[in-house]
Amino acid sequence: MGWENQTFNFDFILLGIFNHSSSHIFLFSLVLGIFAFAIMGNTVMILLIYLDNQLHTPMYFLLSQLSLMDLMLICTTVPKMAFNYLSGRKCISLAGCGAQIFLYVSLLGAECFLLAVMAYDRYVAICHPLRYSILMNQKICHLMVLSSWIVGSLDGIIVVAVALSFPYCGAREIPHFFCDVPAVLTLSCTNTLLFERLMFICCVIMLLFPVTVIIASYLQVIVAVIQMGSGEGRQRAFATCSSHLMVVGMYYGAAMFIYMRPVSDRSPTQDKMVSAFYTILTPMLNPLIYSLRNKEVARGLMKVLGRGSLQSKLPN
Repeated sequence: MGWENQTFNFDFILLGIFNHSSSHIFLFSLVLGIFAFAIMGNTVMILLIYLDNQLHTPMYFLLSQLSLMDLMLICTTVPKMAFNYLSGRKCISLAGCGAQIFLYVSLLGAECFLLAVMAYDRYVAICHPLRYSILMNQKICHLMVLSSWIVGSLDGIIVVAVALSFPYCGAREIPHFFCDVPAVLTLSCTNTLLFERLMFICCVIMLLFPVTVIIASYLQVIVAVIQMGSGEGRQRAFATCSSHLMVVGMYYGAAMFIYMRPVSDRSPTQDKMVSAFYTILTPMLNPLIYSLRNKEVARGLMKVLGRGSLQSKLPN
């Protein structure tokens, strides 16, 4: 069946992740709580880094971009899932499905490269502190962040263009809570093996290349930290780097599990669980990890809150 026998007006059916049993109602409420906390946490991080001049450094600028990506990522999947669950309607239009694919693929790709940039930033700060202001000046930092957004967007454009070029037929029921590409491709009327292989190669580039940069950077960082004479400096470096490595481990582990396994080994239930982890849980954990393990962020938050309470006490 070709596109001549189809229309762009048809809807897909998102089977979702929850039913209306009492246990699933509790889990759905928990997801809404996580969503609210992720929105609040990432928004606070972005505003705090913007408002506090002491946080106007490359490391915190990169962290604000990570929070922005996480904020957009969780808003790409959860609101539609919640609307479908509460309304009882499970449909999503072709255009809506394409928008979801573009946004989450772009954001995942951009975040992959941003985490590599953050690792490089820590490498320069710890291994070449005297040259940090040159190697990570404002222009270079903004250029690397812009490159991450551009590479991610190009990946999203290519994936959505190819994925929606296939003819889809049958019940069009997607065994997922959002339009994940592997789940959508199972509904195609034609053989998608070539595209799946190309997507695997793309994932190797988008995931393994940044991971290589991260591993190389942190090997140098570990050597430099071990050689530090100051115990306080060593502790501070380990605290900053361990926070980043926790985020990297959660993010890349889940992404590789989803996109770098053979199609024959896929399980819809496993895919939904792991997808929920990196699209819902990770955006909530990131600001929590960085704020609790970072004294500068906590100090900046106290300063901004203190300034706000002081201004509220002043007479008009």
